[in-house]
Amino acid sequence: MERSWGPIIALRGAAVFANETASWGSSPYDGMVYHLANGTRMSISPCDKMIAHQDGPIGWIIFNQPERHNAVSLAMWEALEVIVDHFENNPEVRIVVVRGAGEKAFVSGADISEFETQRSGEAATRHYNETSQRAMRRLRELRKPTLAMIQGYCIGGGLAVALSCDIRLSADNARFAVPAAKLGLGYEYEGVLKLVDLVGPSFAKEIFFTARQFNAQEALEMGLINRVVRVDQLASLIQDYASTIAANAPMTVASIKTIVGEIVKDETQRDIALCDRVVDECFNSQDYREGRTAFMEKRKPVFQGR
Repeated sequence: MERSWGPIIALRGAAVFANETASWGSSPYDGMVYHLANGTRMSISPCDKMIAHQDGPIGWIIFNQPERHNAVSLAMWEALEVIVDHFENNPEVRIVVVRGAGEKAFVSGADISEFETQRSGEAATRHYNETSQRAMRRLRELRKPTLAMIQGYCIGGGLAVALSCDIRLSADNARFAVPAAKLGLGYEYEGVLKLVDLVGPSFAKEIFFTARQFNAQEALEMGLINRVVRVDQLASLIQDYASTIAANAPMTVASIKTIVGEIVKDETQRDIALCDRVVDECFNSQDYREGRTAFMEKRKPVFQGR
């Protein structure tokens, strides 16, 4: 079907909003449907290589450098933090999906073309690492649930982005690797810890020591990803998961994310009082009353997140 698209505004360092009107059909971003019920799309694009927009209660973050398999530049890391901040503070957004443009890659790692300018000296390398770590930490600490939609290459920094999401759903064409040992790179404690927490020390060592690519089935067996489906089924799976989670009570979902986050910490660093507080907030919420009422009335609850 024909589509008419308004301008997509792209600036570095600030979130910019653009209203776009679309007839029903596919978006220009490789076949995914991205419009609200009234046909209006809200686009937020802090950097021309990062696309972010809201589709009802779902926020989308798209790494948009398909000509380089969505390799991440320094500007893209900076933009990621801006986008996450926007979705955090937008009460309409209940879940965020992270993906790469096209079908060939989720994120293939750092943009090697920048290594000589952005990662050649000690100070530049430190700045790059701090920026990328800060962006991924911000994504990981987002209070709302996050899904990684993975197809094609998920390599190096791309795998780190995926690990920063709560749930990883993958197409069967995905390839996973951390090639640090083939590049002579050091991997910082925080990045290694995330992988060990997910797959355990033995698989983490295998991934780092061999630096080889693992297919989607191997990744599933290691616990690196949650689900694997055919490429042509991934979009519908993501939509189903995102819609299902978005329809649930936001405070309950957020409380579980908080509590799980505390559980995986060292026991001496866990904030049990915080866990108790978020549970109490659920029981004292309007959503809890709505959930009980809807159950008694045999209807679907309509949660407001308060």
